[in-house]
Amino acid sequence: MITFYERMSDLFAAGTPFVCATIVDTQGSVPADAGSKILVTADGAYFGTVGGGKIESRVIQEAKAMLTGAGVASASGKEDAIAKFFQWSLSRDIGMTCGGSMRVYLEAFNHRSWNLTIFGAGHVANALINILNKLDCRITCIDPRVEWLDKLPDSAKVRRVLLTEMKDFVPEISSDSFVLLMTMGHSSDKPILLEILSRWKDTKYPYLGVIGSDAKAARIRKDIIEAGLPEQLCKVFFCPIGLPLGSSHPQEIAISAAAQLLQVRDALVAAGATACLATNRKE
Repeated sequence: MITFYERMSDLFAAGTPFVCATIVDTQGSVPADAGSKILVTADGAYFGTVGGGKIESRVIQEAKAMLTGAGVASASGKEDAIAKFFQWSLSRDIGMTCGGSMRVYLEAFNHRSWNLTIFGAGHVANALINILNKLDCRITCIDPRVEWLDKLPDSAKVRRVLLTEMKDFVPEISSDSFVLLMTMGHSSDKPILLEILSRWKDTKYPYLGVIGSDAKAARIRKDIIEAGLPEQLCKVFFCPIGLPLGSSHPQEIAISAAAQLLQVRDALVAAGATACLATNRKE
């Protein structure tokens, strides 16, 4: 028999955003006892029950609302709630004939997904994705070579996109995504980067990095000017990527890149929390 916690573990392993709702207290006539639980995903009820009917419908509604609009931090710096308590009179608040009341605790998991979009599935990208796959994130990797995409880890967190013209994927990148260009070389990175930068006024990604050397960075800056793009766009991307540590071995480059991604992510979250605190103080 599959248990509630086995189902919960499956959701954790798959990286699926979900809410665990638990009845923590009851009074009077109620359709379920304290301790009853339900797992809710974006698709609705996944496993368990908190009594069915109108009360369960309300719990599912509140749970799905918690999963909506998840991200590392919103533009305002306010993050989505990960836990909420609800105290409901079943007759007054839910519209049930029961005369009792319930206190329900909802806690969201996996819902603040860290989104990364990686162009290229070569040696360094493969090493980096294997590192990131162990973290709470969602990775989209785009490459025109099926044999390289097939080398990526088989994980629900990793989406493979086979695409000949990789720049055609740019409009599909979510605005909260950390973006890395790690393709076969400058000739394949360049059209993707220029497409991204041509849209920068409307879509600014929290991180944009291009694998390569200082010499490649200089070539890219020249490409940007020659393309007629604003000169200030020469400063919006990292190249080389990664923190200044390790050697040129693919695994060590991947470690330094992962460290830089975490550094930028955490700085954004900290800045968001500070902004949120300042706003709350003003209010």
